[in-house]
Amino acid sequence: MTVPATEPVAEVSLREYGPAVSVPLGAEAGQALAASGILRSATPDPRRNGHWLLRAGSRVGAVRVPEGPVVRIMPKTPVSRLFFLLGFSLDPARAWRDSREGTIDTGGYDDIVPALAHAVERQIDGALRQGVLQGYREVEESASVVRGRLREAEQLRRHFGRTPPVEIAYDAYTADTAENRILRAAAERLLRLPEVPGPVRRRLAHQRVRLADALPLIRGQALPAWQPSRLNSRYRPALRLAEAVLRGTSPEHRPAGSEPLAVDGFLIDMNKLFEDFVTVALREALREHGLTACLQDPHHLDVAGLVGMRPDLVVRTGDGVTPLAVVDAKYKIEKADGLLNADLYQALAYATVLGLREAHLVYASGRQPVRFHEVRGTAAGPNGRGVRIHQHSLALSREPEELLTTFREIAGQLATGRREVA
Repeated sequence: MTVPATEPVAEVSLREYGPAVSVPLGAEAGQALAASGILRSATPDPRRNGHWLLRAGSRVGAVRVPEGPVVRIMPKTPVSRLFFLLGFSLDPARAWRDSREGTIDTGGYDDIVPALAHAVERQIDGALRQGVLQGYREVEESASVVRGRLREAEQLRRHFGRTPPVEIAYDAYTADTAENRILRAAAERLLRLPEVPGPVRRRLAHQRVRLADALPLIRGQALPAWQPSRLNSRYRPALRLAEAVLRGTSPEHRPAGSEPLAVDGFLIDMNKLFEDFVTVALREALREHGLTACLQDPHHLDVAGLVGMRPDLVVRTGDGVTPLAVVDAKYKIEKADGLLNADLYQALAYATVLGLREAHLVYASGRQPVRFHEVRGTAAGPNGRGVRIHQHSLALSREPEELLTTFREIAGQLATGRREVA
């Protein structure tokens, strides 16, 4: 029996990797969601006319679909913990942890977009507390008098050598710097997002006014480059978070045979965030043991170099030459028996190509904190055993310091494995 159609809704709430939800949507909005790739699936509901079955995957946040509703996707991980993962992944060396709980300031908001907007506004306010950063930038323009350097080639090309005007270039001391452009662009993007609370929206608008001397960025163009320095050190936490906003908001998707679909919003891919957090946290912990970590280290499975492979992290000796172990992060929950065969095969392939005795899989959740498998048929090493594949399970709901302690323990295990090989 087909249920009659109902009026389309203005807002849809989904949960990360949750069950499909039947939502009244117009055909155009439903097709846009299906083509965007934002959700795990979006299909017409065969039992309810004018409804679509929407199921979220690994992306969390909020987006506004053209001619459609605002789609909110709630993460399984608490928002405060999610922002700790994000902040630590972006810049572990800086004071991202603004409180003893190990979180950046999310203002107590439980949704991603309000928490993000609050966090960015607070970071921008902190960056500008000592005034707007200024710097020298080369300016090229036509003028009636010579100032700075004459651009002879442009003078001849544009004016056939006649003066005035003159084509000049000079260094201007200005607030129109790459750093201020990025902060202004982040504030403007957040002001366009759905669900930004009124008080936060007003504070963001105030920060945009403070950065008015910086030129706006053109949508679609690459972010301007900036280099860390003593002068912009107070800007760095805000810049890291602002860049995350600009890369994660207003995504453009290009379905086959159609124009790009612009979607205003902010989305975090939890698969990528978990991978980034695991590799960065392990890299930091391995430094205490004099080991180096190569992230996304490219290799080939075959001799001909046709089958590429890119482990999340390869542990090497302090000089970065000799590989010791390989680590792959998996944002998934182990099966009831704790075995995910495809992951084990992948880890074994990594170990085989790199000639290693150890491979490690790090999961977002599992029934056992640590377990290992010794592979049959692999040649015994100096210690008389074959290749071992270790499985580690994290609980992302744990306190940040507990999470980092777990990585220190894994790093210690990797260092112990190095001594055994030696």
